[in-house]
Amino acid sequence: MLTIFSTFVSFLMGGLPKLLDFFQDKSDKSHELKLAQMQTERELQLAAAGYVAQQHIEEIKLDEIKTQTQSAEKVSLIDAQKAEMNAIYAHDTSLNEGTSKWMKDLRASVRPVITYGFFFLLVGIDAVRAYKGLTTGVDFVQLAEQLWDDETQALFASIIAFHFGGRAFGK
Repeated sequence: MLTIFSTFVSFLMGGLPKLLDFFQDKSDKSHELKLAQMQTERELQLAAAGYVAQQHIEEIKLDEIKTQTQSAEKVSLIDAQKAEMNAIYAHDTSLNEGTSKWMKDLRASVRPVITYGFFFLLVGIDAVRAYKGLTTGVDFVQLAEQLWDDETQALFASIIAFHFGGRAFGK
């Protein structure tokens, strides 16, 4: 019986660790499988987030290219306007070559005289309308709205822009 007992004990001593190793190995493999699944899920999430981030970067780059293109178009338009103004100035200068001082002064006064004429015509018409409105008892606010209507504002703005606006950009 002692032999059976010693054989049983030696079996337990030799087999028990192997049995425990089997269960430990099974537990380790299950744990490694869970870790691999979690890592795969995380990599998929990062890849999706990376794709979204890359797409956002591409959209930013596209917007930047559009902005640069629009800026280049505006710069080329301004350069074309400058070239046109220089050509107009050169043409005006060439017209004065070989003419008398009196003719140069007459040519130079055409635009200002027309502008002053229209300005004084506008002031005169508005003065007559204001006088007529005030003598007939029209309310001042209503009279002011009639004198300074949208068409008059547009006309005045275009005159000011023509004479003062373009010159600021040309210098």
